[in-house]
Amino acid sequence: MTTTRLPSPAMEDALRQANIAEAPRLIREFAAHITVVRQLADHTVRNYINDLVPLIEYLDEQNVSTFGDVDRLFLRGYLAWLITHGYSRNSVSRKLSALKSFFRFLSRSGVVELDQSDLVTGPKKEQKLPVIASSFEIDHLLDEPDTATDAGIRDRALLELLYGAGLRVSEANAMDLADVSVESKEVRVIGKGAKPRVVLFGEQGARWLDNYLTDVRGKFVSRRSDSAVWMNQSGGRLSTRSIQRTVKKYAEAAGLDPEFHTHSLRHSFATHLLDGGADLRVVQDLLGHSSPATTQIYTHVSTEQARKVYLGAHPRANKSRRQNKQKSESST
Repeated sequence: MTTTRLPSPAMEDALRQANIAEAPRLIREFAAHITVVRQLADHTVRNYINDLVPLIEYLDEQNVSTFGDVDRLFLRGYLAWLITHGYSRNSVSRKLSALKSFFRFLSRSGVVELDQSDLVTGPKKEQKLPVIASSFEIDHLLDEPDTATDAGIRDRALLELLYGAGLRVSEANAMDLADVSVESKEVRVIGKGAKPRVVLFGEQGARWLDNYLTDVRGKFVSRRSDSAVWMNQSGGRLSTRSIQRTVKKYAEAAGLDPEFHTHSLRHSFATHLLDGGADLRVVQDLLGHSSPATTQIYTHVSTEQARKVYLGAHPRANKSRRQNKQKSESST
């Protein structure tokens, strides 16, 4: 098997201290394997190898001299060691995934007789709620483009469609003229898994899209232009990266959460529909989710928002704060 240079200085340092003499060769062969056989990108290979660094460190700490001595109990101790060293649950899960890939490789290579890594389960992943904006914040965002300019009209129409139809950035990028009906306020898109669906948009989206298509897009078109809806000023299709930069620029100008990005418009779209009383199944169809479980996270977002409003507004929601206020008033 071809070998490759270890893509991680941290891994090289760990191996220099390790008791397992065969570790450097096996790590290099594993890196070559996932590069050639699984055709993983260089940065993905680096991530896999970096996720194995703590394992090598733990093997050294436990004076383990061969991978064949690694069993289920050892791996459970390793996961506990990771947690005590401050790794998040998501990070532990990722490192366990890399470890399992490595031990499958060792098993197929005959290095270990019995791979017990599949007997170990990691901690449940932390469910991070998506960043969304309130309706008020969305209004501010949509008002940011300078609609006295052609680019500003295009950007306003783009923001209206991303939010109003809950589009993925890839779906917006791929929009062609034949996919759009301003009259019926519909766009045909191809979502994940090459699944087609029809998305809807409202009056404001239709007005700005019609304005852009009628008065602006023709100014951007050149001989090399295709049928793209969203054009840059050089006559080419607006790239996904350009769409992402556009959203980020206006989000920063509107003072939104620093973590707000293009997909946050889609998150906000879904959450606002549920807040307005939309059925979960309808939202699922509009988003193009194959499973209602994927859409379910937006109900958690709505519940969390309701909780914050309740705790901040209801007179009996926060007992300690009310008692502190009463103590303060009685002492004056």
